[in-house]
Amino acid sequence: MRTLKDVKPGETVSVVKLHGQGALKRRIMDMGITRDAEILVRKVAPLGDPVEVYVRGYELSLRKADIDIIEIR
Repeated sequence: MRTLKDVKPGETVSVVKLHGQGALKRRIMDMGITRDAEILVRKVAPLGDPVEVYVRGYELSLRKADIDIIEIR
C-alpha cells in the first residue's frame, strides 16, 4: 500500500482510499481529500512535517499523522 507519505514534491497522485476512522477521517474528507481526488505535493518541510499539498484548487498543510491514512495510486 502506497500512502501520501511516499510521494516526492512535484508529483501528482490520485486518492484510492482513506484508512482512518471517526473525527480524523471526517476532517480529512472535509478538506476535500476524497476518493479519486487529485493531489499535487508542493513542498515537504526539512524534517518531513508538515507537507504542503494542492487539492481541488487550494493549498493545504498536512501533518505526517494525517497523510499516513491516505492511500494513493
